[in-house]
Parts: sequence; C-alpha cells; structure tokens
Amino acid sequence: MPWNELNLMDNKLLFLADCLRKNEPFSVICERYGISRKTGYKWLNRYKENNEDGLKELSRKPHSHPCETPYSIRKKIEELRTSPMITLGAKKIQRKLQVIYPDVTPPSVTTIHKILTKLGLVEKQHIKKRVPRHTGKLKPSTEPNELWSVDFKGELKMNNGELCYPLTVMDDNSRYLLGCEGQVTNGHKATISTFRRLFNEYGLPERIRSDNGAPFATKGAGGLSTLSMWWIRLGIYPERTQPGRPQQNGKHERMHRTLKKAINLASVSSMSEMQTQFETFKTEYNNERPHESLDLKTPSDCYKPSLRPFPKKLPPLIYPGYYSVKKVMKSGVFYWKNGQAYVSNLLAGEWVGIEEVDEGIYDVFFGFYKLGRFDISTDTNYWTVKL
Repeated sequence: MPWNELNLMDNKLLFLADCLRKNEPFSVICERYGISRKTGYKWLNRYKENNEDGLKELSRKPHSHPCETPYSIRKKIEELRTSPMITLGAKKIQRKLQVIYPDVTPPSVTTIHKILTKLGLVEKQHIKKRVPRHTGKLKPSTEPNELWSVDFKGELKMNNGELCYPLTVMDDNSRYLLGCEGQVTNGHKATISTFRRLFNEYGLPERIRSDNGAPFATKGAGGLSTLSMWWIRLGIYPERTQPGRPQQNGKHERMHRTLKKAINLASVSSMSEMQTQFETFKTEYNNERPHESLDLKTPSDCYKPSLRPFPKKLPPLIYPGYYSVKKVMKSGVFYWKNGQAYVSNLLAGEWVGIEEVDEGIYDVFFGFYKLGRFDISTDTNYWTVKL
C-alpha cells in the first residue's frame, strides 16, 4: 500500500519513531500509516543500515542494460553516417555492420535510426501536404467526346526571354488534338479562357482527365480547383491520374513527344510565332498523320463534335431529394447540427449536398462530385471533410 503523500519523509520519520518506541505491535503501526508490513520492514532495515540517508528514494533505473548497443557499434554507426563520400540511411548502415562484424547480430533498423537521431544526424522530415488521391476509376473511352485529356507541355523559353506554357487538349478516343494553345501563364483564368473557346467550337465532353498539378487540382477537399468546379457546373466529370503514373494519360504523353520534335524553338521570338508553329503542328497531327491505333486513319477521320452544346449560362446544381443541402460560408465551413464542417474556401457561397451513409457519418458532394466525408461521432463540434 502507498504512503500518505502529505509529506513522505515526515511520515517515514514518524513511522520509525513509533517503531523504535515499541509501544504497539508492528502490524498496528503499519496499518495506521497505510503501508504493508513488507514496506515497513524495508524502511526500518534501511534506517538501521544508513540512518536518515537510507530513507531517500533510490533510482529505479536498471544497473545494467543487457540490450544496449555496445559503444564500439554506436561509434561505427556514427562513423558510417558521417562518411564524407556518401550519406547512408539506417537500412544501409545495418547492412554495412553485417559485413564489418559478421559474427555480431547488428542492431535493428529502428535502433540504428534512434541512435542517429540522438546524435543529431537525422534531419526532421516535414510532411508535405499533397493533393487528395482521386478515388474514381479511370475508364477508357469508346466514343469521341467521352473523354478529353489535358496537360501543359512544361514551359518553353522563347528567344525574347519570355516563357510560353503550351496547353494541349486532346480527344482520347480519336486522338484529335482539339487545342494547342500557347499561354503566358498556367493559371486558371487563362486556362478557362482556352476551354471556353474549345467548348464553343467542339461542345462539351463527358469527362476530362488531367494530372494533379495546377490549375487542374488543389490540396483542398476532393482536390477541387476553380477550373474543376467550373467543369462540374457544366456537367463534366474531372478525372485525375495517380501521382507518378503518367502512363494513365499515355496517349497524351505520346502526343507531347511528337510535339516536342516538331517545334523549332530556336526560331521563335514571340508568342504569335510560337502559336503559328502550334497551329501548323495541330493541322498536320489531325489531318495528315495516320495512327496505327486508328487503323492508319487520321484523327480528323474519326472525330466529330459533341452533341452537348456549351450553355450561355451555368446550370444550377441539382441534388437528390434525400440529400441535405447546405450553403458554404466565406470561411469554408457549413453549419451542421451542433457544429461546423470545413470543406473548402473555394466553395464559399456555393451549395453542397450531404448524404448520411452510416450513423453519424456523412458524404459531401458538389453536384455529382464527391468531395469527401466527415464523422460527427468524434468528441468535437468542428469537423473537416476528407477523402
């Protein structure tokens, strides 16, 4: 049993004084001070051996550490890490130790990492917030305008020192190059302007596939961006490839390789000259270059404009009757029951749909596009919508 914590040392001294007077049985004294007879004898024996010094609390630290990494191994780990030629990580250091000391079991990778951290030889990693992973399946196309693909062909520096950002848009099924537009920026305003022209000329596709870069996606809920919000309002589903998987937009990447060979950048001194080369390439690519995947037909032989016209006014968002519909405030939150749910500042002033999928768990939609989910069963009244 524990000592009375009012004053531990005073209690010990009073206890020992009562024991030494021997006016009461030892068990009675122990009971009065709230300790076991075993604890009482321990402190009585310590006092007899060391007087008051024996009453001090002793360190509970073990006298030895049988699993502690030997000093020589720790020094070798430090030496291997600080080699001027190459910096080794914990896994490679473990492998080196196996070679240097074949008869000794090396420390685990975790132990080596802890030793390096204690020595200050590991830099703290900053977690980079990434664009939320796209959860929808990337379906192939079977008809023109089922799927368009879009990307920027990097940045091209012209002879006048200015940068050109070529925005390329292609129909996935027919490989028809819808647009090859030189822009002075890769921002959403210039990109929307280009798409507005393409939609007026060719109509609307069902889906548009892009990578996760700007202006196609952001780090917000569902990866939503100003550009993709506009697409959704037009009834176009935005698809995103997985990070590090350019082959998911392989046809577009292949077209970029052809474009790179065709452009003579050394002869370009202005944006208008750059655009002239783009238009020449687009004409040849669509009308003169046959494709094996099209049975040696040209893209223009296989493409036809969409039957969905570009509307003069954005249609309103429509949600199923069983959804709850909430307006997003300027702060990016909407009010829900007894709290607030943060979705995105981009959606300020927009209406989102909320569907209950389980008890206390809700999916949030912008039109037909799922932004993420929040769970109100947590002990808080502020939630964040996440995929």
